[in-house]
Amino acid sequence: MSLQDELTAVERSLDGLVRSVGRLEAQLDACLDIRRLRSDTDHLRESLTLLKQSVAAGPPRRPSAVVEEMVTIPDAPYDATLWTDAEDEGLGSRNGHAP
Repeated sequence: MSLQDELTAVERSLDGLVRSVGRLEAQLDACLDIRRLRSDTDHLRESLTLLKQSVAAGPPRRPSAVVEEMVTIPDAPYDATLWTDAEDEGLGSRNGHAP
């Protein structure tokens, strides 16, 4: 089967599921479980619609050549003033006593 045939088959099956849930809803009233099931079928329908739209748009385009810029990290030690007011999180305070 082609992709379009598969999508059509899924849509027909989903329509049957929605009809069956509707019949259950009529028999069991609107209890929480039926409302949840109705919500799930609504989400399935939305997902199928999105899938059909993405298939119609074609495959996603990939960039032809991704150039990644290399970042050089110097071997020199960092400036100690960067950590002047920082706390050693998880190690306790500088004087060795817990707060």
